[in-house]
Amino acid sequence: MASLHLSSRFLATNTKKHSSISISHHYSPTPFTGLFSRKKFMSCSMSMNGCEGDFKTPLGTVETRTMSTVLSPTAATERLISAVSELKSQPPPFSSGVVRLQVPIDQQIGAIDWLQAQDEIHPRCFFSRRSDVGRPDLLLDLASDNENANRNGSDRDLVSVAGIGSAVFFRDLDAFSHDDWRSIRRFLSPNSPLIRAYGGMRFDPNGKISVEWEPFGAFYFSVPQVEFNEFGGSSMLAATLAWDDELSWTLENAIEALQETMLQVSSVVVRLRRESLGVSVLSKNHVPTKGAYYPAVEKALEIIKQKSSSLSKVVLARNSRVITDTDIDPIAWLAQLQSEGHDAYQFCLQPPGAPAFIGNTPERLFQRNQLGVCSEALAATRPRAASTARDMEIERDLLTSPKDDLEFSIVRENIREKLNSICDKVVVKPQKTVRKLARVQHLYSQLAGRLRREDDEFDILAALHPTPAVCGLPAEEARLLIKEIESFDRGMYAGPVGFFGGDESEFAVGIRSALVEKGLGALIYAGTGIVAGSNPTSEWNELDLKISQFTKSIESEATTTTTLQPIN
Repeated sequence: MASLHLSSRFLATNTKKHSSISISHHYSPTPFTGLFSRKKFMSCSMSMNGCEGDFKTPLGTVETRTMSTVLSPTAATERLISAVSELKSQPPPFSSGVVRLQVPIDQQIGAIDWLQAQDEIHPRCFFSRRSDVGRPDLLLDLASDNENANRNGSDRDLVSVAGIGSAVFFRDLDAFSHDDWRSIRRFLSPNSPLIRAYGGMRFDPNGKISVEWEPFGAFYFSVPQVEFNEFGGSSMLAATLAWDDELSWTLENAIEALQETMLQVSSVVVRLRRESLGVSVLSKNHVPTKGAYYPAVEKALEIIKQKSSSLSKVVLARNSRVITDTDIDPIAWLAQLQSEGHDAYQFCLQPPGAPAFIGNTPERLFQRNQLGVCSEALAATRPRAASTARDMEIERDLLTSPKDDLEFSIVRENIREKLNSICDKVVVKPQKTVRKLARVQHLYSQLAGRLRREDDEFDILAALHPTPAVCGLPAEEARLLIKEIESFDRGMYAGPVGFFGGDESEFAVGIRSALVEKGLGALIYAGTGIVAGSNPTSEWNELDLKISQFTKSIESEATTTTTLQPIN
């Protein structure tokens, strides 16, 4: 259980009293360099903070109502508006609850296309699963026959989810605690698997929150008011409302807020793909600068070499501020990343009045399906090559490099140890291989185990975050060195990003990510693992390689090729 103890500084394991914090949907976006008061949060007129409820008291109902299948988003929107009106005339007889109304659509429509068509005034979220084709499903091997039968539900074909508005949100300035997890679980049920809370947590919730990350708090999760689900071969439009009289947010409040949002939903969805974002870069600055980064790496290496130090690895990050001539559309940027990121998760998280945190991360933190949980080790980086022969040569070099094997082994064995602390059985398969992405390749291994209890889900987060791949080892020593060396706030970069669900939860690691703000460009984040044998020049070049998927589209000529195809 030592690993759980080390991680306790990243997640609060003790009961805490929540500060009363809400978010206003009318809060003005804060410039990265502006002033912001932590305590200045007005009540949200369109939702409630579920963290303020009594997690010990079950909701009166958690249910999903499915309408008949329609042929288009327009028909689905009209059907949902009608269903919400019917719910208002025949309300459920409960003082608290959550109801999801969903309409299947008989065609596959991109969730990101739907999201791009919606008004930007609402909080937004997007989560797209990566493709795991070609990799063994270790959860399938560990699960019982009954669990495997339950895994074959329609949500297994879910490709991506886009949401606007907030039926209920969960946010606090204190570290995510077991009580917060129970508050979220209160609104979920295995019988309604698509009612999910999407969001993320800070890399270091105990660190000082900088201006640009203020609206996110230490963590932020939301069950969307209106949600678009993209499945393999079909789609679904859903509306969710949640209420709790004890929080002064009644069913009537929830229905009125949902009706207001539904009236603003656009059913005119177009397939929009851009070869370029059509922006020009005015300036790009790194924090730290190259001159400051080299000494930081050397300092870390000196500490690692000291016999008195237990530090074997530390991950040092950089943020790159890019200012452009026109605003970057975060959803269009994410769509562009998605076009080359089939082997990665794509996400967008944007609380009310906040910048958009977007990412194209290849790394899974964990996936839980009932009692099964899987994670993975991903470390060491090399570029891809234009020719197959050269690419294989780089792969062989990666597989045989002692320095990269050390970096990777530290990550894999630490995750194995952490899973052993919460699981009865842990499987590692393969021990080491190369995972190839569009621009880079990494050393890779999958790990899976079987939880002793389903209630141990919070312990998965407490055990696995942060992994040595984004922090270092030992975690606490690495965290302290990061706090000393890095002069910027990582925010949710390298933190858990994903969703909690009734029977399934999945989190990616928020790397290969950027924070996008209107009028202020973007902050692009990347990090590299420093171990014995690391070279400052090589590490700096690796940072450039990792952010290239973001910068290639905004450093090209400001020309745009756009294809618009209306979806009826």
